[in-house]
Amino acid sequence: MSLCVMATMLILVWFGVGLPGNITQYHDAKYPSTLLPSSVAASPGRFPRKIWQTWKHAPPSFAGEELERARTWTEKNPEWRWEVLTDANELEYVEHHFGPNGFNRPDIIGFFRTASIPIIKADLLRYLVMYVEGGLYTDIDVEALKSIPEFIPRTFDDAEIDMVIGIENDEPKFKNHPILGPVARNFCQWTFLCKPQLPFLIKMVENAVARLHDLAKEQSVPISELTLDFNQVIRCTGPEVFTDVILQYMNEQRIQGPPITWDNFHRMDEATLVGRILVLPVKAFAAGQTHSRSGTTHEIHTALVKHHYSVSNWTSRHSRYKHPVYGEVEECLFDKACVDLWDRKVKAYEDLQNKGKLN
Repeated sequence: MSLCVMATMLILVWFGVGLPGNITQYHDAKYPSTLLPSSVAASPGRFPRKIWQTWKHAPPSFAGEELERARTWTEKNPEWRWEVLTDANELEYVEHHFGPNGFNRPDIIGFFRTASIPIIKADLLRYLVMYVEGGLYTDIDVEALKSIPEFIPRTFDDAEIDMVIGIENDEPKFKNHPILGPVARNFCQWTFLCKPQLPFLIKMVENAVARLHDLAKEQSVPISELTLDFNQVIRCTGPEVFTDVILQYMNEQRIQGPPITWDNFHRMDEATLVGRILVLPVKAFAAGQTHSRSGTTHEIHTALVKHHYSVSNWTSRHSRYKHPVYGEVEECLFDKACVDLWDRKVKAYEDLQNKGKLN
């Protein structure tokens, strides 16, 4: 059977399950994304009109909520191409673009071949794909509420912007809490928009890999046998490293004025351009969380996406700290009175346990 006929059959299958018509490329064995059709190519200084997602299986197998959420992106952005990388072809993609004929990063390829934890690879892959391609990355469990052009307020020119990010958590009073600290202040990495080949995206990967190597050294195991809890995932490859590297880049690009810290974004209600990075307030990408002044609903005009959380169920494989009596402090949802009470109870429990040991 010819490749042309096979491709036609795949397209028929896609349309047969109700997927939209702007699936113009699919990553199976070749990588035509480097040869963008003129209809989706980025004009000079503009964002590539491509939507990227990663998932366990290919679009023909999408069903139910997966399919419905995918449709929200394509139906609201009919001129943007939608592409999906899967567990079956992610390594081939990395080898193709970071091999000798690409960016020539054998260290990145080697790490990606060795890493065995799916959420680590999923985090790293989004940074790598956005470095290569640009466009919009969004998790498979995120629903589009507005079109992508609406992500940038009319008062800004996207020719002057390299990246669009949003605030996820804004609870700096817990920055030193032993459990909540890593998630108290961070930018959202389940959805972001950027132009290709931003150098700090590669630095993000390098930083993440370094953190993982340090952790493997602490555990005295190779990368392939590394184990991570929830906070270690957040720190090493998730929102903490994403936020740290972006803040570092903002400061490197700063010409004058005081250093840029989380204080610049705390309780921010309007989109703010820092250098060439546009930061959106919490109600853009992370509305309805009930904390961080995000409100309790997505039924507001500022909400751009709705995150449905952990369709991949990765948190069940990387446990949060759960006290044997008082459970998880995250259940407090950053309520200070609740967190303080949990801390006091845990401290009293530990004191009682230690007293019993001494006796």
